[in-house]
Amino acid sequence: MEKLDLSKEYKAYYTAKAKPKLVTIEQASFLSICGKGDPSGPGFAARIEALYATAYTIKFAWKGRGKDFVVAKLEGQWWYDQVRYAGVRMEEAPTKIARSEWEYRLLIRLPEFVSEKDVAMAADVVLQKKGIVLVSEIGFLEMKEGTCVQMLHVGPFDQEPVSLQVMKAFMEERGLRQNGLHHEIYLSDFRKVEAGKLRTILREPVI
Repeated sequence: MEKLDLSKEYKAYYTAKAKPKLVTIEQASFLSICGKGDPSGPGFAARIEALYATAYTIKFAWKGRGKDFVVAKLEGQWWYDQVRYAGVRMEEAPTKIARSEWEYRLLIRLPEFVSEKDVAMAADVVLQKKGIVLVSEIGFLEMKEGTCVQMLHVGPFDQEPVSLQVMKAFMEERGLRQNGLHHEIYLSDFRKVEAGKLRTILREPVI
């Protein structure tokens, strides 16, 4: 049985260079769960667990129907209270806003043949078999970011402001401004890979 690998099927989506670049991101569907707070805390880890448990349940259900696929990379969108922190710029936010104040949406991209009904059914299976209550917060999300600036950040997450500053300069030179949520694609598993070797795509929707 051929196994669909979204990272190979959509190479442009999962590839970035060490310098900023303008890209166009197509519409896609995702598993989604939202939260707030320090990503090093238990709430963040618990949401990752719920997301992956659901993703693998969907995978095995479809494998039984003759369509197998590789569970895609973890992604995250990040934001904060724009009123409370008015004036804080994109590249300043990671250092000026406490981690406890960050809100996020964790994502795993889905193959086109996976439906919202599949997600709901898988979440119910995970709840019944594994008792992971957080699956009740998992949803099916369709998203089209369109024009974005992105670059590859290599290294610890706390050094991302350096890359964000480079992206900001790139946007200013072209008269672009942010038009959506800050988006990260975790090419490395940050639970297993040492901080200095982490590879993360940083993506900013722009107009």
